[in-house]
Amino acid sequence: MENEKLRITWLGFGAFYMITPEGRKVLIDPWVHNNPLFPPAYKEHILDCDVILLTHGHRDHAEDAVELAKSTGAEVVAGWELAQLLIQRGVQKVLPINKGGTRKLGNLSVTAVYADHSGAFVENGQIIYGGEPMGYVIRFENGFTLYHAGDTNVFGDMALIAELYQPSATILPIGDVFTMGPREAAKAIELLQVKEIIPMHFGYDFLTGTPEKLSEFVSDESIKIHHIQAGDTLTDVGE
Repeated sequence: MENEKLRITWLGFGAFYMITPEGRKVLIDPWVHNNPLFPPAYKEHILDCDVILLTHGHRDHAEDAVELAKSTGAEVVAGWELAQLLIQRGVQKVLPINKGGTRKLGNLSVTAVYADHSGAFVENGQIIYGGEPMGYVIRFENGFTLYHAGDTNVFGDMALIAELYQPSATILPIGDVFTMGPREAAKAIELLQVKEIIPMHFGYDFLTGTPEKLSEFVSDESIKIHHIQAGDTLTDVGE
């Protein structure tokens, strides 16, 4: 599988399933069973997974993480507090991380970066603190670098992410209400200095932001915005 194309499939909200150039299978923010946008055809695909990355503890990002980690045997990267909760629930291969830190996963590297959001979740009627949210800068085996912002608003230090890690493409939330909307996402694109955008966290009910609305705020015609739907697989990112 070495030197194959990177494959990125959007599974709705913040969830992505990626097959790396060397064939490793990476799942980000797996929300499966109660995800209204989750494509049914991928429910079996995600059982074949090597790495799970969790940006924060909200149910629409981590609700199925324990079940999937146990069924797949995947390594799970999560913020320190969320990692401890996973360990308490019997997950074996947990790799705690915090912002600014990098985990090496074979020839893949994952760096945790800041996100402007929240991270608690409700369990048995109680609010459980899941630690601070984060985004991830993923450097693939072929050197291609992708920034998954997690759920976040735009923040000025996205310029530092651009300077330090120089991502070639970014996955940004655009739905509004619980994350930034298209106007804020357009500012994030400017700060990050990226030319390729994969939108996420849109397309459901009150989440009003769309790739079309984002395009209205981005005047630079050299910037590529992928107009994706849940279930779509991208094989041309970085080309």
